[in-house]
Amino acid sequence: MSPALGQRLVVLAGAALLALVAALAVAELAGGSGSEGDESTVLPAGSRWYEALAAPYRLDTKKKRTVCGYQAGPKTIGIAHPVLPCGAKLFVSYGDKEVLTQVIDRGTGAPGRQFDLTAALARELGVQGVQPIRWRFAVRR
Repeated sequence: MSPALGQRLVVLAGAALLALVAALAVAELAGGSGSEGDESTVLPAGSRWYEALAAPYRLDTKKKRTVCGYQAGPKTIGIAHPVLPCGAKLFVSYGDKEVLTQVIDRGTGAPGRQFDLTAALARELGVQGVQPIRWRFAVRR
């Protein structure tokens, strides 16, 4: 193996390790292992609000479960995100509404958009089309 290839492998291994540590930290902030829990044990995080673009999306009703393994239906309240861990609890705010939800699916394929909202969550918040939302992690007691 050439020295250049060896250096590349070391850098890639370091990047993979860093990504794993970051994912574990996000999962811990978002409520640990993703196990189901009573919403009454979830408190607003002390962290700041983040802003992102979000829009409603249709769950694939042909499939009985989302990519994250959650049962999907027209009344399912949840959020899709390409990176956040499945089950991560989030507070999402739009206008004067704030809803506790969780990552239930993978998305978004749309450029410039960070979140996809299930139709039920979009209705609850009053979001139509692509809109700027605020979000933050929720934490458990």
